[in-house]
Amino acid sequence: MVKVLSFNDHSNSSRHTRSDRRSPRNPHSAAACLSDSGVSFNSATTARSISPGSPDAQDTLDPKSNPVGLISNNPQLLVAKKNLAANTLPELVALMKKEPGKVTFVNQNAAAQVSAILLQQLTKTEVTFIPYRGAGPAMTDLISGQVDLLVVQGAVSLPQVRAGTIKAIANLSAQRSDSIPDIPTSAEGGVPGFLMSGWFGFWAPKGTPKEAIDKLNGAMRQVLADPAVKAKLAELGLDVAAPQQQTPEGLAAFQKAEIEKWWPIIKAAGVKAE
Repeated sequence: MVKVLSFNDHSNSSRHTRSDRRSPRNPHSAAACLSDSGVSFNSATTARSISPGSPDAQDTLDPKSNPVGLISNNPQLLVAKKNLAANTLPELVALMKKEPGKVTFVNQNAAAQVSAILLQQLTKTEVTFIPYRGAGPAMTDLISGQVDLLVVQGAVSLPQVRAGTIKAIANLSAQRSDSIPDIPTSAEGGVPGFLMSGWFGFWAPKGTPKEAIDKLNGAMRQVLADPAVKAKLAELGLDVAAPQQQTPEGLAAFQKAEIEKWWPIIKAAGVKAE
């Protein structure tokens, strides 16, 4: 069951007063145009696979582009307001089972929504969704204790976790992240399969010659092997993609697996673009 409590619901006036603070959604990808060739290359994110209704999202691989390589994995954290009566994932699941629907879960994008739906399915629990337009306003209200839970990239949440204004419940990656090794995974917390990791991939237009793809891939891999680049990405909460995923074939296989995992969940839950 997907239960949604909107800030436009006048039955909850204290939250309704904050609805005008929401900011527009940020775009999920950015294109850099090579002025000397007139060819556009695209760096896209998780939304390419799981955002219903976004311009480049679909349940099959994009026929209009060629993969160059996976750049990085972006660990997603399940974070909570600091005074929530649960400090670990097992304690959170117990709380959700004890009080079905009472725990509020921020729904600021498709990734957050399907993460919460997956958590409900795996634990047979129920949360109340709170729609937001953007992680910024959502984080502000999490810090102030107005909402309970938020799934967001480590780069956004780590400063607040380290400052003690919110707390990390779990890293939703398959294994502990090199950039945040002290935060346990969801599997370690007793909920295997509760996984959500963002990522950045590099694509070229369909029809780009293989020689050009190979050169782009080689340049990308050279940059990602630079210790200074690795250190900067780790500082931002990002993990450099595994070598086998940095290839065109690796990115294609990775995205295919993401689509096969998430689209059945999206369709079964009836998630629609807003």
